[in-house]
Amino acid sequence: MFDIEKLKFDEKGLIPCVVVDSITKKVLTVAYMNKESLKITMERGLTCFYSRSRNELWLKGETSGNYQHVVSITADCDMDALTVVVEKDGPACHTGTDSCFNTPVYQSEALSEFSLEGLYNLLVGRKQDKPEGSYTTYLFEKGIDKILKKVGEECTEVIIGGKAGDKAETVYEIADLAYHVMVLMVEMGISVEDIHRELASRHIIDHKVKQEKMQ
Repeated sequence: MFDIEKLKFDEKGLIPCVVVDSITKKVLTVAYMNKESLKITMERGLTCFYSRSRNELWLKGETSGNYQHVVSITADCDMDALTVVVEKDGPACHTGTDSCFNTPVYQSEALSEFSLEGLYNLLVGRKQDKPEGSYTTYLFEKGIDKILKKVGEECTEVIIGGKAGDKAETVYEIADLAYHVMVLMVEMGISVEDIHRELASRHIIDHKVKQEKMQ
C-alpha cells in the first residue's frame, strides 16, 4: 500500500486532483483532496473530495447518484498533484454535462486531434441536423436496413483484403467498416462507452480464465 505521507499537501492540507474518464480519456474535473478524503477514496474505491467552498468532505455522487469508481490514482514527479482515473456512473459536472471542461478557448486547425468519440459525436450531429448532400445523412434517411447492408458489404471487403494479404487495402476497408459500424451504433443508440465496457468485462473474464488454467 502506498504511503500517502510521501505526498506533498499544500499549506491548507490539500492536493489537486485531475479526474480523467478511463474510457474517453477526457479530463472530467479538477478537484482537491486532503488526507482524510484520499484515504476514503482508496478504501471505498469511490472519489471523495474536499470542498473548499463548503469546507467539508463530499463523496462524489452521494446526492446525485453520479458516483466515480476509481480505476487508479497516480502522483506526479513532485508528489504534489494527483491524476485519478475513474469510471463514472453519470455526468461529472454539476451542470449535467459529462465534463466540467466544455468551453473551447483555442484549437489549432493544423493539429486537430482525431478520436473515435469525436467521430461518434460528429455522426450524432449528422443524424440530428441531416445536412444536405452528406453521405451520412443519406444512410440515416435510408434507415437501419441500408446501414446493415453497408456493414455487411464492408465486412466482406475486409475479408477479401485480409485474404489477399494486402495490408494497405485491409486498413482502408477496416476504416470503412468502423465508420459504418459507428453509424449503426448511433442509429441504435449504442455509445462508444457501451462498447468499451463490454470489452473491458470480457478482458476481466479472460484474465480469470487464464488464472484458472494456470492453477
